[in-house]
Amino acid sequence: MRASWSLPLFASFATMALVLATIIDPSSSTATSSTTTTPAAQHEPQVLVATDDYVSSIERITWKTTQVVTYGVAPAVGTPDPGTAQAIAAAMVAERGWGSNEYDCLYALWAKESGWNVYAHNKRSGAYGIPQSLPGSKMASAGADWATNPATQITWGLGYIAARYGTPCGAWAHSQRVGWY
Repeated sequence: MRASWSLPLFASFATMALVLATIIDPSSSTATSSTTTTPAAQHEPQVLVATDDYVSSIERITWKTTQVVTYGVAPAVGTPDPGTAQAIAAAMVAERGWGSNEYDCLYALWAKESGWNVYAHNKRSGAYGIPQSLPGSKMASAGADWATNPATQITWGLGYIAARYGTPCGAWAHSQRVGWY
């Protein structure tokens, strides 16, 4: 039978070894008797391309890690079915002079926010409707039927996006960075 102190002692040594391995630079020359310091070789940053529109770059320079993330436009969604909220939004986006890429961003944004459900209600925040207005009653500025009419909600939502983010792709990029718009 092992002594009662052997397991805690082993755990302490293992923890110490893990901590030292984490904080000591393995490429340092402290383990050898002759010390020659040479500057670290310049390496190309590692780049991960997930799609044509998303690039994540991670660069390691002497134990310093930086990450730069660039968000592009949303994937193309095609032409919506006539009479749907998406078709109403596509027409309103075009009326504003925004291209189809802006509709793609809007589609992705509101699919994430509400699933394009005119009655979507976030129980935690109280946000309501397709654009997830907080509070929902703000949409009354676009029409008295704001609680049930997708055209009224979309009108209000596009006005909000234009005023706050400039375009739907601006709102989508913000949403991708921080999780909300």
